[in-house]
Amino acid sequence: MNPILLQAAPAATSPIVQMVPYIAMFVIFYFVLLAPMRKQQKKQKELLAGLKKGDRVVTSGGIHGTVQQVEEHIVWLRIADTVKIKVNRSAISGLSGEPDSKESAA
Repeated sequence: MNPILLQAAPAATSPIVQMVPYIAMFVIFYFVLLAPMRKQQKKQKELLAGLKKGDRVVTSGGIHGTVQQVEEHIVWLRIADTVKIKVNRSAISGLSGEPDSKESAA
């Protein structure tokens, strides 16, 4: 007889052992991608909730301005001495520096 045919069949592995690589990939995926993304979203939400008059911000379109008025979903930005624009609060991507001292004092 052929010795290859006489070899024992490989033992069946447990389903739990077969799922270990998938579980490990999910854990790595979570810590590498999902957790930092969730932390960044929380930070952005706190930034938008804490906007106040005088904050210097930059929009997602790259416009730099100073917050003049904050409404529920709208923020009015002063981008020049006589120019104010209305943008969605969600369009604010971050702070661009320290608040203007003359704006916060007024």
